[in-house]
Amino acid sequence: MVSKWKLALFGVLLLLFLVACSGNDKNAGSEDASEDEEITLEYWQYSFDSKVKIVDELIEEFEADNPGIKVEQTNFPYDQYNEQVAAQVPAGKGPDVINLFYGWVPTYVDAGYLQPLPQDEFPHDEIESEFFPLVEATKMNDEYWTIPTAVRTLALFYNKDLFEEAGLDPNSPPEKWEELEEYAVQLTKEDGGRLEQSGMAWEPAQQGHQWLRDGLTRQAGGEVLSEDRRTVTWGDDPAGLEAFKYWLSFPTDLGTSEEGFYTDDVTAFITEKAAMNVDGSFRIGTLKSDAPDLNYGIAPLPGKDQQSTNSSFWTNGITAGVEGEKLEAATKFLKFLTSDEVMEKWLDATGELPAKEAVAMQDKYVNDEIYGPFIESLPFANAHFFVDETKERDLVIDAANRVLMEGVDPEDAFNELVESTQELYDEYWSDK
Repeated sequence: MVSKWKLALFGVLLLLFLVACSGNDKNAGSEDASEDEEITLEYWQYSFDSKVKIVDELIEEFEADNPGIKVEQTNFPYDQYNEQVAAQVPAGKGPDVINLFYGWVPTYVDAGYLQPLPQDEFPHDEIESEFFPLVEATKMNDEYWTIPTAVRTLALFYNKDLFEEAGLDPNSPPEKWEELEEYAVQLTKEDGGRLEQSGMAWEPAQQGHQWLRDGLTRQAGGEVLSEDRRTVTWGDDPAGLEAFKYWLSFPTDLGTSEEGFYTDDVTAFITEKAAMNVDGSFRIGTLKSDAPDLNYGIAPLPGKDQQSTNSSFWTNGITAGVEGEKLEAATKFLKFLTSDEVMEKWLDATGELPAKEAVAMQDKYVNDEIYGPFIESLPFANAHFFVDETKERDLVIDAANRVLMEGVDPEDAFNELVESTQELYDEYWSDK
């Protein structure tokens, strides 16, 4: 009887011991794993065909060089991505290494989704000497939370065949605001008052809000934010309103554009229903696959008083619950993703530019007909600091719709935009 009781007690203690050793789902077995036990990392990024494909290839290469580590890639549609992160990461599930838009970093940090990059592997002085300065947009609380493989700038895409049809030199794209207006009008075709060919694609929800904020506003001599990132200075100078009115002139006064024309700006350009479009270097991969015969050129954004363009990037971080041997493996994978060799492969596959200055500024890229205009723009590119990228984008879209659909005066719509944006920043900084 006693022996049976002892045996039962031993069984209970053994079970409790095994449960205690198992840890949470994300790190189960990571700290006490034997040397020959395989570590599995989960990598998340949103569904973008050229990126998914290159990451699959990179994972295969990484696993071959690191036989003790396996990486599984998971993808979600863009509009579901943050919902999936919010549902999984707080529960200790989901990604170990995650790819996110740089404008989401403040939200992710506040929510506790990320951990700072290990400084022994990602020294701050090394990041700041090797990467383009715009990467500092993800530095918060004296910590870098993510690091990108690539960055993007905006430039002017233009259809060379449509230029020739309109009597324009396909080797002389517009360089100034006034020229862009003139070219857009000359390239526009109407039939009975209906737009048949857009001289200038225009889509606030795509890159339009970025073009307005970091391109047109700064080109006119204005600034959107104060240096401490707390005050919205967009309306402090006439340049902000001037840029807003110029941006809106394409679908209004000039009649060269319609929001949603041929579904969106990208589709309109690919199908040759739009002659020009402001878009990012990431679109090159899409054009290679979806429109390989499209005869197009790329030029820096037409400027005004000074030159400026938007820069943005998707960036990689390590989620908060990763620790032990899994953290070591995640760090190793992140180092691999930010290596010079991977940056070059990423450019070839997606069109996104190397995040390290020395890699991007090689002659073979600077002098390239397609990549050159984007790289030429990097020294004057600005990565806007978002406190909430989605809400800030929506505020710009709402301001445009107020003018286009409700007939609100552009100055009133702009003032409301500035005021609403400041409210977002006040809310964000109120508990910091």
